[in-house]
Amino acid sequence: MTADAPDDDRTSFADLGLRPELLRALSGLGYEEPTPIQREAIPPLATGRDLLGQAATGTGKTAAFALPVLERMAAGGRTDPEPFALVLVPTRELAVQVSEAVHRYGRELGARVLPIYGGQPIGRQLRVLEQGVDVVVATPGRAVDHLNRGTLKLEKLEVVVLDEADEMLDMGFAEDLDAILAETPPQRQTVLFSATMPPRIDRLARQHLTDPVRITIGREQTEPGEAPRVRQSAYVVPRAHKPAALGRVLDVEAPTAAIVFCRTRDEVDQLTETLNGRGYRAESLHGGISQEQRDRVMARLRNGTADLLVATDVAARGLDVEQLTHVVNYNVPSAPESYVHRIGRVGRAGREGVAITLAEPREHGMLKTIERVTKQRIQVEKVPTVADLRARRLELTRAALHESLLEDDLEGFRVVVETLADEFDVMEIALAAVKLAHESSGAAADEEEEIPEYTPRPDRRGGTGGEPRRERKPRRPTAGMTRLFVGAGRSAGIRPQDLVGAIAGEARLHGREIGAIEIADRFSLVEVPDGAAQQVIAALRGATIKGRKVTVRRERDDHR
Repeated sequence: MTADAPDDDRTSFADLGLRPELLRALSGLGYEEPTPIQREAIPPLATGRDLLGQAATGTGKTAAFALPVLERMAAGGRTDPEPFALVLVPTRELAVQVSEAVHRYGRELGARVLPIYGGQPIGRQLRVLEQGVDVVVATPGRAVDHLNRGTLKLEKLEVVVLDEADEMLDMGFAEDLDAILAETPPQRQTVLFSATMPPRIDRLARQHLTDPVRITIGREQTEPGEAPRVRQSAYVVPRAHKPAALGRVLDVEAPTAAIVFCRTRDEVDQLTETLNGRGYRAESLHGGISQEQRDRVMARLRNGTADLLVATDVAARGLDVEQLTHVVNYNVPSAPESYVHRIGRVGRAGREGVAITLAEPREHGMLKTIERVTKQRIQVEKVPTVADLRARRLELTRAALHESLLEDDLEGFRVVVETLADEFDVMEIALAAVKLAHESSGAAADEEEEIPEYTPRPDRRGGTGGEPRRERKPRRPTAGMTRLFVGAGRSAGIRPQDLVGAIAGEARLHGREIGAIEIADRFSLVEVPDGAAQQVIAALRGATIKGRKVTVRRERDDHR
């Protein structure tokens, strides 16, 4: 049986038959209604059925298995020292996260929860296991260590959960899983969750699950016309220009926190150094870093003292960073499953996220393979130009000044303005202040070089090849015409007719008086008669184009 998310979104946790202690805990945590996977999984799990679930990261699967485990525990708490449930996860970070979640849900029940993983002194784990636990959350390697020591006893186990099973198999834990499951009672309940369902997961399920309920929950779908929760885009860039292209894209995107995935340790270290040189607070994470260093890196990312994490796939497994806004593939992942895992880290809990991939020309075809497997569109975009970068940095300066005008106490600076106003116009004073603020922010687009644009072209075999070409420079304005810069372009859905309509409607200029129009990804250039330029600028500054206010000014030479 395969279940899909029901149409009724009004199901409550009380409708799922959970005990009052769990309902109070969920209410106190601010949970209002179950996610699709929780609606589908909790009822059969609460009755003891085995379950095979395919669910992307961020769908709420931890609560989907944790709540039924707690629901099945004896009322009034357990006194038996041996665990009632065992949850196996691929990494120590995930072990800690799941353990904390089970503890929060089961606080009123007195649930005794213990995470066991490598890199932590084993003495504490031994003491707690001896005192007695209800739920053990373990990485497979450390669970096997305790089994061999005789300190983890599974004879009375009633529930086993394999969370992110595909990750555990990818990390080489297949034999450990078999060894652990062999020590559990045959009548146990077994739950398996995986983001992907390759054949090896199906074999694992056939071997260890009995007549399981099958559930498939994808990412939450958006309504027609809505933007996707995860905006997926790619840039095709020659290898030599990738570091500069990444810096340019990050400058324009301005992520709150991002993970950049690389293939090798050397690439991680080199790129971290490059990004720090560009002014980012980047930290590296790979297999050559000790657990203590890893903990410090993650603490800096979570408390906001770092904003970029550059990591290999293996080192980043199991990480869950709440404030993550962007995931960047510095190379195209070699397998679609890796891409699914990576982008699953953003766009969670209703938040919007961004997934960006830098593809070399030879990797362009792999993007199509990922699109076909994931059934999701990856928009190939042009690398931001120097003009795009300038426009973005000016917008950030404007936003910072706007916030200061609203929030800061500026009275102490009035004497400076009043003194200068005796000699200069107030507008000139403001322009000089904005210039200083802009330059002090580190904006140095003048030092940037244009990155060659890559455009696919048909090859002799009917496929697509490509060659970089320089961004075409706009021609000089027609005689008697002034070219205006409009701070919105193709990425905002701007079309020539939108600009003509706005100018004709707001500035009372006839459509045939408007000259050449050029639309780039993030800005547009439009020619108007010299005598009408200032009138058009004034009119459009108070208007909207495609529902948004935009910057309008005379074009400067830096856009040519």
